[in-house]
Amino acid sequence: MDSAVVLAIACAESFACEAISFDYGQRHRFELDSARLVAESLGVRGHTVLPIDMCAIGGSALTDDIEVPKDRPDIGEGIPITYVPARNTIFLSYALALAEVKGAWDIFIGVNALDYSGYPDCRPEYIEAFERMANLATKASVEARESGESRASLRIHAPLAQMRKVDIVRKGAELGVDFALTHSCYDPGAEGRSCGRCDACRLRLKGFEEAGMKDPLSYLA
Repeated sequence: MDSAVVLAIACAESFACEAISFDYGQRHRFELDSARLVAESLGVRGHTVLPIDMCAIGGSALTDDIEVPKDRPDIGEGIPITYVPARNTIFLSYALALAEVKGAWDIFIGVNALDYSGYPDCRPEYIEAFERMANLATKASVEARESGESRASLRIHAPLAQMRKVDIVRKGAELGVDFALTHSCYDPGAEGRSCGRCDACRLRLKGFEEAGMKDPLSYLA
């Protein structure tokens, strides 16, 4: 849901958008079908799906034989087992590589640091640090600065970073996002129905409830 709203924001700001998704061995691979539908609905120029074997690393309930926590009373406190080691760093690195090849200077990511599960790679200070690194590590940025180009820095946009889920839902509705195409659940059923009990489901449902809207997805619980 967050990524769909971010894509809608970028499109509304007149960026020519290319979407990127990752098949990293996540147990909720159903989200890749949703990503394709969302990308098509928002009219992106292209949609790249990159395979990454993060199951070989493991260490997360999303990529290893570890049970996904359900009905946690303390969402946002501590770092849960659904944290995937270095996931956003890996994702942003691939996005950075694609951006450099495409000649793009802007990368959008749907991280959120208010109503979220406590992941360290969703915080604004992390995004700022990655942006600084990106401008030191890419040929495009270095050569642009050396040549004195007016646009000599790559930007990482995280427009949802300081938004609550209710605000994300409202923003998506304002921009015409079809939430029925989106997917959030960490542990969906065989046909993709959301569990309704993992952190991602509960935060999503909380956002819709506080916005006074009905979530169009079907839930197992």
